[in-house]
Amino acid sequence: MSHSTTTSEGIRSIVERARTGVESVADEAVEELVREVERELYDGATREEKYDAVAKAASARIERDPAYDDVAANAFRRGYRRRVVGSRDDERAYREAFVENVRRGVDADLLDERLLSYDLDGLADALRPERDDLLSYMAMETLSQRYFLRIDDAPVELPQAFWMRVAMGLALREEASERRERAEEFYEAMSRLRFVPSTPTLFHAGTTQPQLSSCYVTTVADDLDHIFERYGDHARLSKWSGGIGTDWTNLRASGSRIESTGVESSGIVPFLKISNDVTAAINRSGKRRGAACAYLEPWHLDFPAFLDLKRNTGDERRRTHDMNTAAWVPDLFVKRVREGGTWTLFSPDEVPDLHDAYGTDFEERYEAYERAAERGELRQYEEVEARELWRTMLTRLFETGHPWITFKDACNVRSPQDHAGVVRSSNLCTEITLNTSTDETAVCNLGSVNLARHVDEDGLRRERLADTVETAMRMLDNVVDLNYYPTEDSERSNARHRPVGLGVMGFHDALLERGIPMRSELAVEFAGETQEFVSYHAVLNSSRLARERGTYESYEGSKWSRGLLPQDTVELLAEERGREIPVEFEERLDWERVREHVADHGMRNSNTMAVAPTATISTIAGTTPSIEPMYSNLYVKSNVTGDFTVVNEHLVDDLKERDLWDAEMVDRIKYHDGSIGEIESIPSDLRELHRGAFEIDPRHQIRLTARRACWIDQSQSHNVFFPSTDGQLLDDVYQFAWEHGLKTTYYLRTLGASQIEKSTVDTAEYGKTQTRTDGTRTGDESRASDETETNDASDDLPSVEDPTCDACQ
Repeated sequence: MSHSTTTSEGIRSIVERARTGVESVADEAVEELVREVERELYDGATREEKYDAVAKAASARIERDPAYDDVAANAFRRGYRRRVVGSRDDERAYREAFVENVRRGVDADLLDERLLSYDLDGLADALRPERDDLLSYMAMETLSQRYFLRIDDAPVELPQAFWMRVAMGLALREEASERRERAEEFYEAMSRLRFVPSTPTLFHAGTTQPQLSSCYVTTVADDLDHIFERYGDHARLSKWSGGIGTDWTNLRASGSRIESTGVESSGIVPFLKISNDVTAAINRSGKRRGAACAYLEPWHLDFPAFLDLKRNTGDERRRTHDMNTAAWVPDLFVKRVREGGTWTLFSPDEVPDLHDAYGTDFEERYEAYERAAERGELRQYEEVEARELWRTMLTRLFETGHPWITFKDACNVRSPQDHAGVVRSSNLCTEITLNTSTDETAVCNLGSVNLARHVDEDGLRRERLADTVETAMRMLDNVVDLNYYPTEDSERSNARHRPVGLGVMGFHDALLERGIPMRSELAVEFAGETQEFVSYHAVLNSSRLARERGTYESYEGSKWSRGLLPQDTVELLAEERGREIPVEFEERLDWERVREHVADHGMRNSNTMAVAPTATISTIAGTTPSIEPMYSNLYVKSNVTGDFTVVNEHLVDDLKERDLWDAEMVDRIKYHDGSIGEIESIPSDLRELHRGAFEIDPRHQIRLTARRACWIDQSQSHNVFFPSTDGQLLDDVYQFAWEHGLKTTYYLRTLGASQIEKSTVDTAEYGKTQTRTDGTRTGDESRASDETETNDASDDLPSVEDPTCDACQ
């Protein structure tokens, strides 16, 4: 038998095994795969290389049929197992490898030696290798390249061993007699993809340096020593995978006098440039470069320069291309914009109490400073048209993707911790709203419930979801005690307040499981129903943990202690604004039970919920990111691991059921950039159900987030998908977000110029229209932003990149 024949048979054997259980991949497709892999491989390729080649060849066909993802994943998993356990590919070898590699990890000083105190053989028996089949090809690639433990650069962790290692690490907080039971409980939630902690927790749980927290939020004082102290803190936090949000509003503006030297300040921009370079220099845990976001209030005299930081034109010394920016907008500014009033810019050294004030208190102080300026009592100030500054803000946002727009008063008025300080900014991904000060760095510990694993055609699987939330809250609370804190300020803050951020992902996936179009009122109701249920059990279980472990240190005086739950604070915001928040919601669960439990036992955590972007962990979980609509029915997702074709499997199943899925349909969907709205051969109900992100009015998406927000004590990473070039519509979207009480928004996602004509916004409900469809842009630049989605010329599919940070993901 010739060598080539032997090679062909070996490849065919791999393909046949990878096809097991995937009936829709026909025999002729197997032969085609074998021939392609033969062409790509060199003589003498190892068996592991053959597995990789089969996986890549199959993944290239995913657009033809999602079943090829199963083939690719099967081939990849088998090849990866061989790397870890050798040619023995059975359950016994799988379990033995887990035990052996935990011991090797401890010997190599990579894993915490306390892991050896577990009954490793017992935990090995608890592994469920068949759950590897839940992981897609993209998930396996991501996990193997970035998450699985390696010793001497060789992989040693199999998927179920990975979940168990994380579970063991998080259970080290438990009493010794309960650790194994808790580890198995945590393992069950994660390995079934019902709950996934954030990336830093997955990276470091059970290791000798367990930096498990996701987000750090800092404040910079107007003091040179403190500024440079913060640079060091940022470097240390970034090194250990933390995403950073920083409040820079305290720094005096350009031109203000420095009393100690008698010279004028250069303002915040040069300091932000240094912060940008510190961020770019740090490779977080060897996994990805550092990522940070700078926040500034729009009354700061340097705010116009701040708006230009991300532009590609102008003085490069005043640009920060490696750092995100966000505006921390008070309600008074929005009111001035809406009434066509003036707006005054100040330097913080002359108005030192403005930054920490909010609501009516801010308005009174701000107007008093305006009167002082008119009397000539302030050295520096500038009066501008509020609408013009707002217009510039939106123009820069459309051109560059920045600054993100976040709302100061909503964050503070609704904060449970209003007795213990001020929320001065959000974090890198805009879902965290915690107090900060010059000696407290806020820390949040994140994880997300996969809603798609908690629904069926009849609705929520409530008992399962309640169990998952209970387990998740315990895991997140454990993070606070187990965490390695890179700075004293972060350890001090987390010990006092113990905030956690339980989020959700797979919202659109869950809607599709239930056959509910995201553009419908049923979707709004479902958003409220699911989040009320998650909130109910998150708050209740934090209170149960308080009964078991004690309340957090700063509990007394909090809204919790005053009998105020998240939903009670919506009316507080309305009262503060003097206008209704147009969001209808009602308590449908037995909240009196929760109120009584909190009154009796307190809360373990100052904050309990935050909806993070989940771009990476949703990939691992095989579901749609966070609360977002599916980007498109067929597109390329790019992240640090590579480029992956993503196809809406729900759509393919629906089309197959109606005998409409074939090669011609694939070509038609590709022609329409993943949209099916104009393909008349597809029934109208399916076209409505499977609208992509840019085919759902962004204001409707805000309504979904607003309904959910009523039940959340922190915020949500809400991406705005904007399919137009109409500046008036963009203005309307962000004012709509403010009206509906959103605390924060995240990325503005815009279409590439060639796609704008193919997108539609249903304007009947909201009254705005797209006035331009020629592909041109508003403002004085026509370039697409780094965050803009464009056609991928190489494969003729639209492409989306993950955000630059996966700390919260």
